[in-house]
Amino acid sequence: MAIEVLPVSGEGSELMGPVIALGDRYTKHLGLLTPPAYHKHAGDGGLLAAVQDGEVVGYALFGLPKRNPYVRLAHLCVAGEHRKKGIAQRLIKTIREQHAHRLGIRAKCRRDYGLSGMWAGLGFVPKGESVGRGKDREILDTWWLDLGHEDLFTEAQSEALLVVTVDHSVFAGLRGAGSEQAVKESQALEAGWLADLIELAHTPQLLHAVRDVEKAEERRHQRAGLAGLRPLSPDTAAVSVRLAELVAAVRKESPGVPLAAEQRAHLRYVAETSCAGLQVLVTRDPGLAALADIAWGVARVKVVSPAVVTLHVDELHQAQVYRPADLMGTAFSAETVTPGSEGELVAFFDQADGDRGSAFAERLKRLATDGALWHRELLRDGAGRPVALNVWAMDGRTLNVAFLRTASHPLEETLARQLLFMLKKLARERSAQAVRIADPYMSAAAKAAAGSDGFIADESGFTAVLVDVCGSADAVSAVASEIGSGLGRVMPTLDSQVPPEIASVAERVWWPMKLIDSALPSFIAPIKPRWSTELFDVPAMLVPRADVLGISREHVYYRSSGRRGESVPARILWYVSEGTSGQQGKMVIGYSRLDEVVVDEPDTLFTKFEHLGVYGRADVRATVGSSGSGKVMALRFSDTEIFPVPVTHSRLTALAGKLRLPLPLTSLSKIGNALFQAVYEEGHRTT
Repeated sequence: MAIEVLPVSGEGSELMGPVIALGDRYTKHLGLLTPPAYHKHAGDGGLLAAVQDGEVVGYALFGLPKRNPYVRLAHLCVAGEHRKKGIAQRLIKTIREQHAHRLGIRAKCRRDYGLSGMWAGLGFVPKGESVGRGKDREILDTWWLDLGHEDLFTEAQSEALLVVTVDHSVFAGLRGAGSEQAVKESQALEAGWLADLIELAHTPQLLHAVRDVEKAEERRHQRAGLAGLRPLSPDTAAVSVRLAELVAAVRKESPGVPLAAEQRAHLRYVAETSCAGLQVLVTRDPGLAALADIAWGVARVKVVSPAVVTLHVDELHQAQVYRPADLMGTAFSAETVTPGSEGELVAFFDQADGDRGSAFAERLKRLATDGALWHRELLRDGAGRPVALNVWAMDGRTLNVAFLRTASHPLEETLARQLLFMLKKLARERSAQAVRIADPYMSAAAKAAAGSDGFIADESGFTAVLVDVCGSADAVSAVASEIGSGLGRVMPTLDSQVPPEIASVAERVWWPMKLIDSALPSFIAPIKPRWSTELFDVPAMLVPRADVLGISREHVYYRSSGRRGESVPARILWYVSEGTSGQQGKMVIGYSRLDEVVVDEPDTLFTKFEHLGVYGRADVRATVGSSGSGKVMALRFSDTEIFPVPVTHSRLTALAGKLRLPLPLTSLSKIGNALFQAVYEEGHRTT
């Protein structure tokens, strides 16, 4: 009988039960995946079943990350009695056909399974390795199947992990203690497909819990397992303050009720997680789960189950690594590193054995007297503590960065992302064509951020190319080739009408390039002055806000839920829709990359995007339109460019008229790429 490959749609699919049953037969090799995880992948379009004569004989389960346009293959499973029939090839072929617009397919597999021949036979190539989190610390090979797009863009991926803390209820399960269900749920966090997505960590409170295990043999067994988790050591004074805040919140909610020792231990997990700069605490303990609202309200820590982590790893990861809401609520100041003050910075920024103590300070001092004009810039938080250091100088049309360091800080990853984009904008202002980071001891947070921001690792460090062209694929490729010649690098040639996903990656990697003849759509969005001021500081506030870090790289904008053909990824122009009088003040102020469009209940969207700041819950609720649906649309966008020259309403109308194109301005609307190009170039006009 012929083999059919069919999509599994979700709850109502008759194929779901047999798929889960087949996966459960091979949990030893695949790792545990709970039924809700199968349903979540199916709902996201990430589950295919191979069917022969009415029987499910294999399946492929995969993720489709929004921020990295590759296919993340979690399970490729074929029933043992049906192997060597080409079923795996059919499943992979179908994924390739359905997702040809993505960069490639990535999978993780234990080396000791001896399946390298299978992966090679399917067309995959090895792309590195990592250490698994299981008790035997197995080697996991990364396998990659390229889908025919340029290598420059397939390399532009972030290696950042979602770091979560675990309490004793989860840790004991990881070590095999507890009920069968407890062990399964906990050990699902160690599944191979999650190895390059999450990292498990522990705070000091877990050490106390392990110490209190009564049976000596089990206590020793658990202590041995602590080495497999990242140890965290939050500041004890800060933990005490945060713990007091949490205790006060519990007592306010239940006045007169004594605080049990177990509750205090639960709150300490929350306090330590918060003060370590993390946002996710994983538990199976009902007592700790009951404190979830207080943990989030006071300490901004999400208390979740293991299943929530496996279901929402991408969303939780983004909320951790980029938190502009917290950034906006923290005062930062910038200053120049003064001669003689280098020694003060050693404790914050030395990174490795070859750069410790005096070696770090001396290298930083030498740059002050170097022939080049090095700008030694230091960022401090509101308490005066150094949190970031960058040292840069221009060399022809390259902005060289000799130091790029971020100190241990709750917002370290967020700061790293902001600083990298600031360096790119700085380079553009100086007509540079490349940013080269040559710091051999670059901080880990900066390295992870660079991977997702278009910086490519090479022999000299990390380099990003700046292609300042808004035009056709031919025009972009010609300029990129010229830049590449100067850098000694062969640059890829782009084709017109590339898929939106590839065009969006290309525009991120070669920022500020805009590929006009691609399939990437453009939209124009009317925005009221209040929100353009809150989001972009245009029109400017009466009392100017601090802009040491510039505009936050990522934001969310809410509007009524009516659909207007929105699709992602896309470009979006921001049109301030109200002026002070007549047409005065109506203008296009800038552009952003549109990353996600979600329609849902106001409170659901507020919870999902609260970390992006600006909007309060009441603001989101007030956005509900008159459609009667009770829902709101959220537009998540990033990397905003404010135009040096705002495009006035009259000029905008003239540009549309010249191109004989319609100009819809009453709601979010799609526009032609030719009009986008005309408006973008007008906003950057220098004469």
